[in-house]
Amino acid sequence: MVDRDAGHGGAELSWRKSSYSGSGGGDCVEVAIAPGTVRVRDSKATAQAVLVFPREQWAAFTAYARETAV
Repeated sequence: MVDRDAGHGGAELSWRKSSYSGSGGGDCVEVAIAPGTVRVRDSKATAQAVLVFPREQWAAFTAYARETAV
């Protein structure tokens, strides 16, 4: 699901950027845990749309990413 309003029901979210992102200003994403969901946004366009995933889907994605060498 895409939250085009970048909203989160008025609640303040704590966004985290990957430690792999570094400080060079490259392509980065940030994630925030919300009730029942995980939200993902572009760290350079924080006011733009936010992707919203059910926690179970996010857990499956991150498990797959850990297991798969890309």
